[in-house]
Amino acid sequence: MTDTVTGKAANRPTRKKRAPAEPLAPQSAAAAPAAEAAPAPPAAADAKTTAPARPSVELLSPSQREALEQLSLNLARAAMTAQGAIAEAALRQADRPAALTPDPFHVASALSEVMARLAAQPDRLMRAQADLFGRYMDLWKAAAGRVHGEAAQEIAQPAKGDKRFVDPQWTENPVFDVIKQSYLITSDWLNELVAGVEGVEPLTKRRVEFFTKMLTDAISPSNFLLSNPAALREAMETNGVSLLKGMENFAADLQRGGGQLSISQTDFSMFKVGENVATAPGKVIFQNELIQILQFAPATETVCEIPLLIFPPWINKYYILDLRPENSMIRWLCSQGITVFVTSWVNPDARLAEKTFEDYLKEGIYAATDAVLRQTGVERINTVGYCIGGTLLSCALADMAAKGDARIASATFLAAQQDFSEAGDLLLFTNEDWLKDLEQKMDAGGGVLSGQTMADTFNALRSNDLIWSFFVNNYLMGKEPRPFDLLFWNADQTRMPRTLHLYYLRKFYGENALAKGELVLDNVRLDLGAVKTPIYVQSSKEDHIAPYRSVYKGARLFGGPTNFIMAGSGHIAGVINHPDARKYQHWTNPELPPTVEAWMAGAAEHPGSWWPDWAVWLKARSGGQIPARDPAAGPLQPLEDAPGSYVKVKS
Repeated sequence: MTDTVTGKAANRPTRKKRAPAEPLAPQSAAAAPAAEAAPAPPAAADAKTTAPARPSVELLSPSQREALEQLSLNLARAAMTAQGAIAEAALRQADRPAALTPDPFHVASALSEVMARLAAQPDRLMRAQADLFGRYMDLWKAAAGRVHGEAAQEIAQPAKGDKRFVDPQWTENPVFDVIKQSYLITSDWLNELVAGVEGVEPLTKRRVEFFTKMLTDAISPSNFLLSNPAALREAMETNGVSLLKGMENFAADLQRGGGQLSISQTDFSMFKVGENVATAPGKVIFQNELIQILQFAPATETVCEIPLLIFPPWINKYYILDLRPENSMIRWLCSQGITVFVTSWVNPDARLAEKTFEDYLKEGIYAATDAVLRQTGVERINTVGYCIGGTLLSCALADMAAKGDARIASATFLAAQQDFSEAGDLLLFTNEDWLKDLEQKMDAGGGVLSGQTMADTFNALRSNDLIWSFFVNNYLMGKEPRPFDLLFWNADQTRMPRTLHLYYLRKFYGENALAKGELVLDNVRLDLGAVKTPIYVQSSKEDHIAPYRSVYKGARLFGGPTNFIMAGSGHIAGVINHPDARKYQHWTNPELPPTVEAWMAGAAEHPGSWWPDWAVWLKARSGGQIPARDPAAGPLQPLEDAPGSYVKVKS
């Protein structure tokens, strides 16, 4: 994500707790000391002459004057810190190509088309305007009634799970309540207006909907100091220290991003790969230019004969499967008597810029399969593909089916897509305008796409949770983000080699070539219908990266026995859900009807994690029991301890 990932605490002053300052308001006349009472004017004074007004500061007590001075000083320091940071960032960017464009989101043509359709429906516009006016009339009526002692009314309410307006002042204070409801009325109205446009190509409308949602999220009153009651209260209670800290956080994030704002989502100094994340014991037993293969130590005296080889996405680091011992999928699988191997992808640099999708197939899937077979001495293995790692594994299965290669006994897909026709909002970032921008960025970066760009793209899909909440916390409130291992992993993005990444975006997101049977790799046209390998497909109900509708369409492309399940939550929490956590739920249905709606209608809901259901399925395809395998005692000489060196390379 960045050039270096460093702790912020060492570069920023420690925040000290202080007693709340006295309110910066003059004392009442009754409470004012007698010595400070204003003297009566002299009797002989000219009637036209009035005594000069005393400076209001004289009405403040010494502690209040001190608080005012501290507030003024901290505001000045905050302004100077921000100005200095921006100036330094501008100097660092001076030699780079201009980043600002008239249309950075490439939405102008789509927006013009949507606006043209709206203009062609004047009756609809008039109804929409009347609806907006009606909502505001209701709000003004409720606000006037509240002034006269009537109970507060919620004309517009935040959506369930919206954390922007949780501070009590958003409801209890009439002014902030009106600000909040005015924003919600306007933003809801605008988003509904765009969503209701007819006669526009679906992807074009989705692009405008996405941009409109980004815009309305950005202008939320919670994102501005003067309209955020919590930020204002923090500034007054700390005499401006919170604003000074916020600008120091802002300056540190600009510096960490090399002149571009890289908002901290967690305290990076609290985590270290191999020490408190990615700690499952094991050995690196194979490596090439693209992968290291980790074999993890057994947790049982006997294990299943057929081992399990996992292919995580190369966009992220593998240790999402091993964040902490209590939620580690790797440790849990080992405790179930499975010999676990995991592919740790390289974080590529310019030297690997021309690596192709086919290279990742051969040097990734095939090389890893060969290594695990040699290490264990078996003829077949079980496999897992997570996200884009599952897409690559699907291609390998189709290629193997065409060549009569039966070395893979089963395949499990976690939040992985084969059919990209309903691939969610990421489709909006894969039109040719975006791809040209990406290609320019990769050329400027030596042939690789920076991890920061990847992180920015994924963060934009959930901007309120992954951008604006931290903007408010870090800069307006002046607080440090709390340590969170998941967000540490989320920020630890890898670079993307140019040739591979452009091919993936064009062939899968752009052309949907795999699902259509048009993808050719290694001179083989890939046909998923020819894959007879037993398949287990996991999806998540709230996944915004691999939507369950998309995953379900892919599941129906395979020609063999396929089991589809749906988990609660999203792309990460839906997958990484240890049974001991007793969280969420999952749905099962042994049938695979034509639509996911039909599947859901016949599905049974079960509380908790889907892992036990998968374990039953997996063990039925894992052979008999044999003595546990020692990673250091196999035919392949261990190269280093897990987690290996590839995973430690920062972007």
